[in-house]
Amino acid sequence: MQRSSLLEAGLFLPTYLNKEKLRNELHERTILITGASSGIGEALAYFLADQQCHLILVARREEKLLAMKREIENKSASVSIYRADLRNEKEMDGLLTFVHQLPDGLDILVSNAGLSIRRSIQDSLDRYHDFTRTMAINYFAPVKLLLSLIPLLEKNHGQVINVSTVNALLAPVPYFAAYQASKSAFDVWLRSTAPELKKTGVSTSTLYLPLVRTPMIRPTASYRNVPAMSPEQIARIISKLMYTKRKNYQPWWLIFWRLASVFLRSLPDLSGKRS
Repeated sequence: MQRSSLLEAGLFLPTYLNKEKLRNELHERTILITGASSGIGEALAYFLADQQCHLILVARREEKLLAMKREIENKSASVSIYRADLRNEKEMDGLLTFVHQLPDGLDILVSNAGLSIRRSIQDSLDRYHDFTRTMAINYFAPVKLLLSLIPLLEKNHGQVINVSTVNALLAPVPYFAAYQASKSAFDVWLRSTAPELKKTGVSTSTLYLPLVRTPMIRPTASYRNVPAMSPEQIARIISKLMYTKRKNYQPWWLIFWRLASVFLRSLPDLSGKRS
């Protein structure tokens, strides 16, 4: 095993799944996955293919969704696909109409669609649209989805699973202002509404993830040799949350990063500049 593989094995521990509990939990349940055509969403769809459930796969690439549907339906799951860019109001409204017309409603929403941008603030001075488009998909889209779908989830005592980032729990870092702000916004929104949702029978779970080897990180060359999780690992974790209903998942070592983050925030400004 290579050194990087050994490091990843220590940082990202394997996830044990109780297959019987997962099968019982998902039997005849309806699960909506956004961002389903690649990365984590795609891996999760294929991982759940052996379950007797109804998968609703949402993404922008219809051809990819059709190919996934054909492959998955050779197994146990049934599949509906819906092509939509969740930043587009009309396409979002069409998706919501489709979901509300489902005879059995909705049991689980996996909010996975997202956009990451790595760019310095100096290179962003004429790129205000970077901030509007990250907020559109990382914050406004899941909020609009939930505002419409909460009644369906309440009726079925359902679950919301939010795919987030460790950065939502840590001190901000340079170059990711647009991404971190938008992901943190929805994280705070969901944590704020979670107690209210719990009273109505809807559970919420958030995954605070480190780097994951998805197409979203490919443009950043510096990530190629950095330890990262695989989409298949995340699919197992999400599946386990479906029957454990745990409030969150985070890597075991994140607690130490969070302590360091608090320490760094408390340090005085030693730059010598006067306010």
